[in-house]
Amino acid sequence: MNLFEAVFAHDPSAPAIIYEGRELTYGELRARTLRMAQALTSVGVARGDRVAILLNDSPEFIEAFISICSLGAIAAPINMALRLEEQCSILHNCGARFVLVEDDICNTLPTDAREKLHCLKYVVRADRDNDIYEVERASAEGGADFFYVTEAVRRDPPMTIYSLMGLLSEARDAPEPQFSAPAVDDPAFILYTSGSTGEPKGAVHRQADIFYTNQTYCREVLRVTKEDRLFSSSRLPFAYGLGNSFTFPLLNGATTILCREKPTPDVIANILATARPTIFFAVPVVYNLLLDHHRSGNKLDCSSLRLCVSAGEALPAYLGEDWEREFGVQLLDGIGSTEMLHMFMSNHENDVVYGSSGRMLDGYQARLVDENGDPTPDGVEGNLWIKGDSAARNYWDRPAASAQTFVDGWVRTGDLYRRDAQGYWFHMGRSDDCFKSSGQWVSPVEVEGVLLRHAGVSRAAVVEDFDEHQLPCACAFVVRQDVESDPVELEEGLRDLVAGSLPRFKQPRKYVFVDELPYTATGKVQRFKLRQALRSR
Repeated sequence: MNLFEAVFAHDPSAPAIIYEGRELTYGELRARTLRMAQALTSVGVARGDRVAILLNDSPEFIEAFISICSLGAIAAPINMALRLEEQCSILHNCGARFVLVEDDICNTLPTDAREKLHCLKYVVRADRDNDIYEVERASAEGGADFFYVTEAVRRDPPMTIYSLMGLLSEARDAPEPQFSAPAVDDPAFILYTSGSTGEPKGAVHRQADIFYTNQTYCREVLRVTKEDRLFSSSRLPFAYGLGNSFTFPLLNGATTILCREKPTPDVIANILATARPTIFFAVPVVYNLLLDHHRSGNKLDCSSLRLCVSAGEALPAYLGEDWEREFGVQLLDGIGSTEMLHMFMSNHENDVVYGSSGRMLDGYQARLVDENGDPTPDGVEGNLWIKGDSAARNYWDRPAASAQTFVDGWVRTGDLYRRDAQGYWFHMGRSDDCFKSSGQWVSPVEVEGVLLRHAGVSRAAVVEDFDEHQLPCACAFVVRQDVESDPVELEEGLRDLVAGSLPRFKQPRKYVFVDELPYTATGKVQRFKLRQALRSR
C-alpha cells in the first residue's frame, strides 16, 4: 500500500484538517492531493527525483508530501526558519531538481540558488489564495499565463518558475495519476537533522518507516481514535512534527490542526481555546514558555486535552510535575530521533516517571555500551544504540557519517542513558556534550536539572570550560526568571544549591547570565554555540 491509499482509506466526509478556522474533509483533501499530483507530473516530476518542500505548515505541504512519495519521487522537507544559506545548503546536498516554495520567498531563493545550485531546475511558487477552498479559481489572464521564466534567474539551462495556482488550474482536466506500491527499499523522503551539534544531515526513509511508527508509538502510547484532534507546535519538516501533525492523525482517520504562524504562546493559547485539540505536542522550552505565559495572567485553556507529549530533549522532572499540577493533564516525555523517524521509548498514560524517558516501546531494541563497546549494567550510564524497522538506511550523500551512525542494523544515537532496575530510562546528555572534570564524567543534563530547581532560573545550559589553571570545569549559562534580579545574588544562591546537590567536580565554577540561549528550530539547545562563545571571550 502506498501513502495515498493509506491516508484516504477513511470516511471521506470526516474532518481531516483544521486550518485557519476552516475544516477540510478527507474527501476534499483527496481531490486536492490528486490535483497536486497531476500538477507535479505536468512539470516532469518522475520516480527518483528529489523534490524539496519549503512551505509553512499547511494543507499544501501535506498534499505535496503525499503526492511526491506516491509518485515514487523523494520528498525533502526544509525548515522555513533556517537562514537562506542553510536552506540552499540542504538543497545542494539532496540534489533537488524541483522545489515548492512560499510565494513570499520565491524571488530570493532562486536568485541565490542560481549561483550555487546546478541541480535545481524548477521552482513552483505557492501563490495560494487566503481561502484554501478556492483552488478552482483561475487567473483572469487564463491558465497559460501562469507558466513563465523569470529573466532574473535565466541561465543555461534556465530555471523555470511555475505558479502552483496555475498548475492546479491546468491540471483540472488531466487524467488521474497512477500511484504504485513502493518497492521495499525505495527511498521516499529525506528528513534533515536539527543541527543541534552542527551541520544538518539528511536521513533517508522509506514509506514503510511511516507505517511502522504508526503501528508502534502511535498505537501503543497515543492510542489515536477518529475523534481525536492533534496539534503540534513542532513543524512538519521535522520527524517529530511530521508524525504529530501528519501521519498519526491522517493514518488513523483523526483530525490534524495546522498553523502557518510561528507558534508563540499567544498563538498556541488561541488554538487550544478555539480548535480544542485532544493531544498536544511540544518541546520542553515551549512548555516552559506556556507555563510562564499562564502564570503571568494569560490563562491557558487545556480542558480539551487528554494527553500532552514532550520530546526533542529531556523534560526536566519539575516541569512535567508543574504542568500536570497546573492543568491536570499528564505530560508524556519520550525520545526519538530523525534517524528513527519518531519515538522509540516513552512514558505512557498512567505510567509516568517524570525525569525519565519512560520505557522501551514494543518493536524496538536498545543497548547501552561503554567507550570500549562493552555492555553497561543497570544503573550505569552508557552510549545508547537503537534497533527498529523505522530506522533510516543512511544519510544522503554522507558516506562517512553514515558509516559512523548506522552499524549492523543498529543506530548510534549519540545519547548517554542509564536504565534503572524497573526498566525506566534516564537521559544523561549527549555523548559529545559530556566532558570530564577532575577525571570524572559530567553530564550537562544532570547539572541543568539542579539549576532549574532555583525559582530565579528560567532556562539553563551547561558546557565545558576551563579554569584559571586551564583545567576542565563546568560553566553554566543562565537565563534569569526576572531580568531585573541581581545576578550576583542569584549566582550565590545557585552555588549554595549545587553545593548541596552535586559532588564538587560537577558543580559549575563559572556562571554566565544571558538574555536567551541558542536553540534549534526543534527546541534543542545548541551547546556548540555556547562553547564557541566561551572561546571568543
